[in-house]
Amino acid sequence: MTTLLTMSAISKRFGATHALKSVSLAVPAGKVLALIGENGAGKSTLMKVLSGAHAPDTGEMTLSDLPYRPTGPHAARLAGVSMIYQELNLAPHLSIEDNIMLGQERSRFGMLDRSAQRRIVGEALNKLGHGDLRPETPVQALSVGLQQVVEIARALVSNAKVIVFDEPTSSLARDDVQHLFDVIRRLKSEGLGIVYISHFLEEIRELCDCYAVLRDGESVGSGDLGGISNEQIVALMVGRTVDELFPQVPHEPGEIVLKLDRLCGASIPKDVSFDLRRGEILGISGLVGAGRTEMLRCLFGLDETRSGQVTIAASAPSQSPRARIAAGLGFVSEDRKTEGLAQTRSIADNLTLSRLAPYVNYGWLNLSQRRQEVARWMRVMEVKAASQDQFVHELSGGNQQKVAIARVLHQGAEILLLDEPTRGIDVGTKSQIYRLMGQLAAEGKAIIFVSSYLTELLAVCDRVGVMSRGRLKEIRPASEWTEEDIMSVAVSGESSK
Repeated sequence: MTTLLTMSAISKRFGATHALKSVSLAVPAGKVLALIGENGAGKSTLMKVLSGAHAPDTGEMTLSDLPYRPTGPHAARLAGVSMIYQELNLAPHLSIEDNIMLGQERSRFGMLDRSAQRRIVGEALNKLGHGDLRPETPVQALSVGLQQVVEIARALVSNAKVIVFDEPTSSLARDDVQHLFDVIRRLKSEGLGIVYISHFLEEIRELCDCYAVLRDGESVGSGDLGGISNEQIVALMVGRTVDELFPQVPHEPGEIVLKLDRLCGASIPKDVSFDLRRGEILGISGLVGAGRTEMLRCLFGLDETRSGQVTIAASAPSQSPRARIAAGLGFVSEDRKTEGLAQTRSIADNLTLSRLAPYVNYGWLNLSQRRQEVARWMRVMEVKAASQDQFVHELSGGNQQKVAIARVLHQGAEILLLDEPTRGIDVGTKSQIYRLMGQLAAEGKAIIFVSSYLTELLAVCDRVGVMSRGRLKEIRPASEWTEEDIMSVAVSGESSK
């Protein structure tokens, strides 16, 4: 096996924080290496060193047996290392051709050589199995999956030898995920080295050949994927044995606390009706665009409701977030970066701003009392942070999500609307959130759990409903569904029975 890239004893400090401690890994040619670790384990920092965004304090790198020490991301790309980030780095108003050739344009007599560029772009797209894409098409007109293809084509045009995929499937529909996997397999067959970062062990099993695990900035394991179980991988990640990836907490659904009757949004959802019981976890599945998020936003009063009735504990609160919060609803958005949290405010602010009344005396904020309560919630949620004054954007994704959930619990929500609460977080933190959901249900809280990850819906929920084209098609006990049944209803809109 030919080693294309090596990183040896890489260390990196940020002030007092030791982000990487003598980390080593090797990327073979024609193989896919899974880089695995909890949020905050050092994966992003290591890849930023690889891509030239950070200079290592100590350590050495080689690329194709030559010393490799990029002075910046552009130098790394020229050397043959490309990054495909979770949040795509494209100019949406520019064409496919202009995005692919950006920074590496071809010219003739001082003018852009469009003919040469289109030939190069066409060859790259053909390699990826997408020769049908027209180079002049604006990128904003493409699906997220095809935008990823444009990013990958840009890497090929720059003669990439190593391509890093950072959580590439988090925003993709199921079909787009399989198309992406086909593209990665093509790249692998061309002899490129692939680093694949994902929190989904099923994806890693399907796609990757070997693995490297980081924990607390250190290398703790590596090898061939055929020689290690999922349980062993998780144990390496978290530093202990995880008995249950989907912990079960006994709970019993009680009386109805929420009722939707033919709820319609401006466009979607359409005529959604269901009951939710105290102590119940109701899962909502469906393809991207099926109306799951829109249904939650209408229910919480964020989006316009055209018709229908929302009844909470026998009352019908007005359609505004303030009224719905007062009625006991708490909403955790799928977009924690721009909507779910105030990234440039502290943990304390994010946790308490939706309910400051307990700390206000004669118009003054009792900061000491608030600090005590924030510290309690951080202990309950096991939030890892330097202090409660730390800015939220400095936290790992998993810890940000814990703060978002703590906020709705702190505000006293009895009905939790959780939209993709485990997206982009590591296996250990997911397990913590699953256990928390079970505990909350056991305490009598009701939960609506929207997720694209079918395995967790079937493992955690009491009932699962499937949305298709804006309509809630069917709700059954989780034990009566299979993943294939759910996908059949989501795609066809017809019952699988």
